[in-house]
Amino acid sequence: MRIATLGMAAAAALIFAQPAAADTVCDWWEFATRITNAQSAAGRTPETERTMSRVSLAMFEALNAIDRRYESYLGFPVGDPSASQDAAAATAAYRVLLFQLPAQKTTLDDTYALTMASIPDERAREAGRLIGEQAAAAAQAAGGIDSTVAQVPYRPRTTPGEWIGAALPVLQPYWAAFRPWAAPSAEALRPPPPPALNSERWARDYEEVRRLGGRTSTERTPLQTLIARYREMPDLTPSLRMIADGPGRRPVQNARMFALLQMATDDATQGMAVAKMHYNFWRPITAIRNGAEDGNDATAPDVGWVPLLVTPNFAEYPCGHCTYAAAVAEVMKAEVGPRPATGVRVSSQSLPNAVIQVLPTWDEWVQQVSDSRIYGGVHYRFSNEAGEMAGSRAARMVLEKVMKPLPARNTRR
Repeated sequence: MRIATLGMAAAAALIFAQPAAADTVCDWWEFATRITNAQSAAGRTPETERTMSRVSLAMFEALNAIDRRYESYLGFPVGDPSASQDAAAATAAYRVLLFQLPAQKTTLDDTYALTMASIPDERAREAGRLIGEQAAAAAQAAGGIDSTVAQVPYRPRTTPGEWIGAALPVLQPYWAAFRPWAAPSAEALRPPPPPALNSERWARDYEEVRRLGGRTSTERTPLQTLIARYREMPDLTPSLRMIADGPGRRPVQNARMFALLQMATDDATQGMAVAKMHYNFWRPITAIRNGAEDGNDATAPDVGWVPLLVTPNFAEYPCGHCTYAAAVAEVMKAEVGPRPATGVRVSSQSLPNAVIQVLPTWDEWVQQVSDSRIYGGVHYRFSNEAGEMAGSRAARMVLEKVMKPLPARNTRR
């Protein structure tokens, strides 16, 4: 989700130029996504890295204080039940974004003013504003860097005196130091090691990506090529918005959905990043060009092999796209079931002019994401499977531990 050339005022205009939706939570989640992703062009920091998670958590805590239906993650107290939920959600998101992205104050102020002006009840609006500010402060203090965890810079591994590529990986040492939301530690999500290079599994998966993932592959079909490009930057906003706008859903329910998604993908991504740095496993472009040196007679080298997609600048194992997709799918299956009535609706930021694709189940979406990384020539099948398992496990930890529904007698109607 990169918006490198879109100004902040234009980003706000895009949100509010759309037809008004019934749920302020969705409006502010989408707006926060746009303005936070635009920050990527200016460079992310540990302080801004978890902005979306804190926005989602703050909105959840604010709404759950008013419409108490779930366990509070932050131990946030019950609030005024007559407070405006719109004001609470908007204020919670606004305050987190203002703290994280102070350079965007004008855009944030304008957007917030538009929301608050649409709430006619002054007393309810003010009560909601106070709850939202308190929730934002509580969320801002959560999920930060653990100062006791060492942040070790990446050190290229090479033979003394031998040249290797000089570009350092984009994975930053601070990724290992975030406090997980539900997992006991990032290391707890680390998958087992990749298969030995002299194994049958290594040879089989090596050959699969060599055949299907090369730029000039004659075995990859046109549809598989399209899937590789379409899935390079997937966007689930169409599905999430349709689910959130569904009949009978409460604002707090939507805020919880977004918060669970952010927490699950945060923990899964952290575990994935730590595993990549730990195993430092080679990408297909390196392995296939050096197939004669892996000690496996079944891997034939192709010294001129180039993948369809540009190889990401960090270690291969496990697959990050697969980890993310599996974490999302696990949360959404718990939220709306494995086969949502509206289908799994996915767009693509790498092919922004393409139509929205609709798949029948979350598991089929995960499988397509995994396959796409092989078609793109950047991952092996075993790495995809390891990522899927790690992502699902991270999501299950979140679902089992946080924001669980309260007994019906404790909910407020």
